[in-house]
Amino acid sequence: MAVDSRRTRAMWATAAAVLSAAALSACGSGSADPAAAPAPSSAAPSSAAPSSAATPTDVAPPPIKGKLRGYATVRQLSDAADLVVRGEVEAAGFRVDEVLRATTGSTVRAGARITLAPLPAGVPDMAHMSKLEAGQVVVLYLAQDPAAPTFRTLSGDFGVFDLTGSGAEAVATTRSQAMAVSGLNAEDPAASGHGFRTTLGQLRAVAAQAE
Repeated sequence: MAVDSRRTRAMWATAAAVLSAAALSACGSGSADPAAAPAPSSAAPSSAAPSSAATPTDVAPPPIKGKLRGYATVRQLSDAADLVVRGEVEAAGFRVDEVLRATTGSTVRAGARITLAPLPAGVPDMAHMSKLEAGQVVVLYLAQDPAAPTFRTLSGDFGVFDLTGSGAEAVATTRSQAMAVSGLNAEDPAASGHGFRTTLGQLRAVAAQAE
């Protein structure tokens, strides 16, 4: 049987086209496009060392609230005090027998009873302070608490003079030797650290000059 040559050529052309398309498809699937490759994830786990800001295991010590101010003279105490009084320590407070000095607006008078407060917690010098006990007769240089109707001695023992005797010649002695003034109006370096002794009359005179 005779074969039409034109039909044969057409069949070969179709077959060649199919094979060519198949070859191109195979080549495309074997070479990946570099731009299409997935980028590394930024959320990948890091091997960096832990941050130094981690919570420490040691507990920090409580803050120190600062050391107390020192006073060199009775005049300095008188100028700084809100109230200077003579009287007796009682179990529930302090009985005022005399007001040597009071700032403007003070309502404390002789015969009044005032409340004494301790130094704030955290003051390093507290361990070296004496205690005011019932029955002690003293002159106190006081600072008033702005938030409560109470008073504190100026810098602890600096503001305490023990009294012995009566009248203007009563002896006034600093409660502490180390935490004490060394003069009335002028500092005496030679007497520093040894306590200071004067009279009630002299304390009155200096208080009257206070600003």
